[in-house]
Amino acid sequence: MSRLLAAVLTMVVAAALALGAAFGIVALLDATPDQPNTPLITYENAGQER
Repeated sequence: MSRLLAAVLTMVVAAALALGAAFGIVALLDATPDQPNTPLITYENAGQER
């Protein structure tokens, strides 16, 4: 019976750790600011240099 209890407790702890890690990763991703969507190259005045 003690082996069964140890196995169940191990599964519960592993599930709790997995859920905590998942929620922690989501919280970290939500906390980072969005990167600005600015293009590196603009083609508005590409033909004016010639």
